[in-house]
Amino acid sequence: MKSFGRLSFAGSLGTMLGDEVSLPMALNRNDAWQLLTEYTKGDSLLKHALAVEAAVRGYARTFAENEDDWGVVGLLHDFDYERWPSAHDHPFRGAEILRAKGYPDWVIRAILSHADYSGVTRESALEKTLFACDELAGFVTAASLVRPSKSILDLEARSVVKRMKDKAFARAVKREDLRTGAELLGLSLDEHVSNVITFMRESADVLGLRGTL
Repeated sequence: MKSFGRLSFAGSLGTMLGDEVSLPMALNRNDAWQLLTEYTKGDSLLKHALAVEAAVRGYARTFAENEDDWGVVGLLHDFDYERWPSAHDHPFRGAEILRAKGYPDWVIRAILSHADYSGVTRESALEKTLFACDELAGFVTAASLVRPSKSILDLEARSVVKRMKDKAFARAVKREDLRTGAELLGLSLDEHVSNVITFMRESADVLGLRGTL
């Protein structure tokens, strides 16, 4: 989430990504949720994690990938942000914690790659998908909540794209990041926005986006 400066956190990326070969860790959503809620207490950040999880899981189904594994990455991508929000720390603190807990390198790499300043390029389908869904999930949430219904259920892609042209709306979200995310997935912006809305609708209740509908 966030784009600030360059990598300055002490320690090498090699250490964070790990150089040792070990048996793969089986990812477990309950464990991931426990870790998320240990470090994140704010409702908006928790809902953002759930929104990104929903979007990433949706694309995992689309790409015939492991939905549960991809979902864990979406859930944990910002788990350290509330405690360590600066570019000096996030997502590097989280990477250290995940490594200590035995999370596989591909999880850690994907989470590092979602920050432009980490120095980790986006290469895998998961890494591209996480970046593509991160800020857009937040933007879709904001676009839903300003509707009279306060619901994602009657939100359409064209409304979100129109909101992108309003520089005062969700001004912290870089519009170029939203466009780049779609390009990384080989989709038009309209297609990507429509997909994310569809995936997030499946979790409307848990995201607090059912509104009055």
